[in-house]
Amino acid sequence: MPTVVVPFRDENAKRRLEPVSEEARQTVAQAMLEDVLEAAHAVGREVVVAREGPQGEAVEAALRGVDRGSVLVVNADLPCARPRDLLTLLGALPEGGLALVEAEDGTTNALALAAPHLFAPLYGPGSADRFVARAERLGVPAVTANIPNLADDVDTLADLERLDGRLGPHTSAVLEELRAGLTR
Repeated sequence: MPTVVVPFRDENAKRRLEPVSEEARQTVAQAMLEDVLEAAHAVGREVVVAREGPQGEAVEAALRGVDRGSVLVVNADLPCARPRDLLTLLGALPEGGLALVEAEDGTTNALALAAPHLFAPLYGPGSADRFVARAERLGVPAVTANIPNLADDVDTLADLERLDGRLGPHTSAVLEELRAGLTR
């Protein structure tokens, strides 16, 4: 059974969700986390990494507690994630290597690692290419998996609206509350 690490920023979460209030942004972030954790729970042992600093360092610290075995690192802003998506990513994992799901902007939304030591804190713009380059330097195989529910992250209110119909139940309920509040 894999370990599923979910980095979650609880401080200043989802600032680009404006014009919604700070409280509403926190509610959206928490709902998305709950949807990701539901998917993760069906697949493996989940570890939430509450982060205030850089995401990569938080994930690296969490992985120090994982002795061996495969690991999934799944961002908390993927409210469309379902267990089958995580299993698909795990199934794409080449023996001894890594698999990743790239966001539209070239960042990395999800990783599957054959072992924790394959991780490095490479997040940020262009990180998908950096993870693949690292695998090449380590001499391990790397693949990019096309899994729409893991590729579609939420940064803005428009993202939430665009993904309506695919959102997990927690995020979907919060979106309905937001709509009700924005139309008053």
